[in-house]
Amino acid sequence: MTITAPAQPQPDTDASGLPAWFTHDRFGMFIHWGLYALPARHEWVKNFERITDEDYQKYFDHFDPDLFDPADWARRAREAGMKYVVLTTKHHEGFCLWDTALTDYKSTNTRFGRDIVREFVDAVRAEGLRVGFYHSLIDWHHPDFTIDGVHPRRDDSPEEIARLNEGRDMARYREYLHGQVEELLTGYGRIDYLFYDFSYRDNDHEDRWGGKGRDDWGSEELMALTKRLQPGIIVNDRLDIPGDLVTPEQYQPDKPMEVDGVPVPWEACQTLNGSWGYDRDNLTVKSVDLLVRMLVDGVSNNGNMLLNVGPTGRGEFDGVARRALEGIGEWMRRHDRSVYGAGPSSYRAPAGTVYTQRGDRLYLHLLTWPFEHVHLPDLAGKVAYAQLLNDASEVHFREIPPGTRAQNTGLGGQPAGTLTLTLPIVRPDVAVPVVELFLRD
Repeated sequence: MTITAPAQPQPDTDASGLPAWFTHDRFGMFIHWGLYALPARHEWVKNFERITDEDYQKYFDHFDPDLFDPADWARRAREAGMKYVVLTTKHHEGFCLWDTALTDYKSTNTRFGRDIVREFVDAVRAEGLRVGFYHSLIDWHHPDFTIDGVHPRRDDSPEEIARLNEGRDMARYREYLHGQVEELLTGYGRIDYLFYDFSYRDNDHEDRWGGKGRDDWGSEELMALTKRLQPGIIVNDRLDIPGDLVTPEQYQPDKPMEVDGVPVPWEACQTLNGSWGYDRDNLTVKSVDLLVRMLVDGVSNNGNMLLNVGPTGRGEFDGVARRALEGIGEWMRRHDRSVYGAGPSSYRAPAGTVYTQRGDRLYLHLLTWPFEHVHLPDLAGKVAYAQLLNDASEVHFREIPPGTRAQNTGLGGQPAGTLTLTLPIVRPDVAVPVVELFLRD
């Protein structure tokens, strides 16, 4: 492995202290890929099916993704409007996608024989995107990682678990964990984002006995190491200590997120179908319009979205992923200025819509298409011009005085300060129509 010097700091920060690119870019791609792509039954298949190391070995022996093309991955991310890409360097199964010196359980020892992380990093940078790594704190393959209530061997007899745990040493595992992070953060140039996953020391689930957290990972030391090797890197909140941002998973926050009453940066981690790894028979696929609505809803609440793709065992994005990315990209091509550099607005959006705002431009995302009119509270006298963003066609607007009587084809008065837009009858043929409002100085 080539060792490079630690990266230099990124000077531009936003109001939260994060590197400014993060809350500007808003949209990234998550990629979960490992041996679990071969069984194609969820990335937790080893856990769910209680598979032993011996039975799981067949996936290592047959890992040979001949269609792996990281340049294609990166191009599809860019064309979808994503600005950063985060790859699982190692998931809970313990399989490493780079040429680590600390274990033989790695991609370069498979039939494939290549450093996937190296090729990924080079391809992502070539597309002008930022590089992120995911790294599992958990390792079900490592001989020093003690069996607990989340481990695939958790249902063995107490006697067998005691036998298996005899001689295992989390201090040695902790040294391994830190050593691998040091490899990743010194061998591949600037890394913009590191997503650690996950701690479960205080988990409420009774079956997760023997949970692990900050002491097991050496989290304070690991965070310090991460920040020292990569100044300006963004680190998430799953080390069981505070991080740079909060990472809600598989749900959409209904308002800007806070910790102890203080607003915090956040990023919703979302899947196409409920699984992170390739899951062949999972058909609960989100539509393109739902994914776009999730994205703009997050931005309206000052959040990012990290949308996951799980490549197949041959190393390519399947048809479901390709169609989703192409659909989102088609929407982003015409509407990305309502996302990039945008955030929440102080104005109150009417029902069935969300606002994002960037400077003096307010973006009305119409999650449902109304019949002809939409009424915007508190915007009377504040809008200089309005247009549909998809084609820059003008949208007329007016103020209807509160005392105006509704009569035949005429609208009645609206509350003082309301601006009424007149929309076309036919809904634009886009996933989510957007009206761009140019605010007066």
